[in-house]
Amino acid sequence: MTDLTVLHTLRCMGFTDLGRVASAAGLALEEAESRLIDLAVEGLVTRTPGAFGGWGLTEAGKAEDARLAAEELDKAGARAAVTSAYTDFMVLNPELLDLSTAWHLRTVDGVAAVNDHTDAAHDTRVLARFADLDRRVSPVCAALTAALPRFGSYRGRLSAALARGDLAETTESYHNVWFQLHEDLLVTLGIPR
Repeated sequence: MTDLTVLHTLRCMGFTDLGRVASAAGLALEEAESRLIDLAVEGLVTRTPGAFGGWGLTEAGKAEDARLAAEELDKAGARAAVTSAYTDFMVLNPELLDLSTAWHLRTVDGVAAVNDHTDAAHDTRVLARFADLDRRVSPVCAALTAALPRFGSYRGRLSAALARGDLAETTESYHNVWFQLHEDLLVTLGIPR
């Protein structure tokens, strides 16, 4: 299961550092690093050294992750439940995209401008809409977790990002965690992006 956990974390996050892999996979740093090294020896992941380095999947790693995710889905008999949750998620996805835009931009004198976050009323409205979206995605996350427990981390990560007010600025922002959940659903169901 650790192979799927680590491979799938990289698949959903893309190229990233060890700390983010460990955190998102729910593993101790040393365990995540050990698994990544083993997977690198197998030719499934690669590491780029340096200040801007990190870990990423090879093409063989992407194929192995897809195989393991499909195997897990079929073994759990969860395809219908995950497909249903994916459909519900996709109803909410355009709203997340609109909210992310509203967080970055606001209208000033009828013209779109970069949101410098000096308009507290605008930011309060956007935060309230994010909170409403978060409330509505909660049952989707619960259904996914019931179908496949590995989806369980997303609910907490989304809630934590919202509580921090981190909607689109950092690697653990609401938008980025949402994107990873979307990627996870696509890969799990074998849907090309």
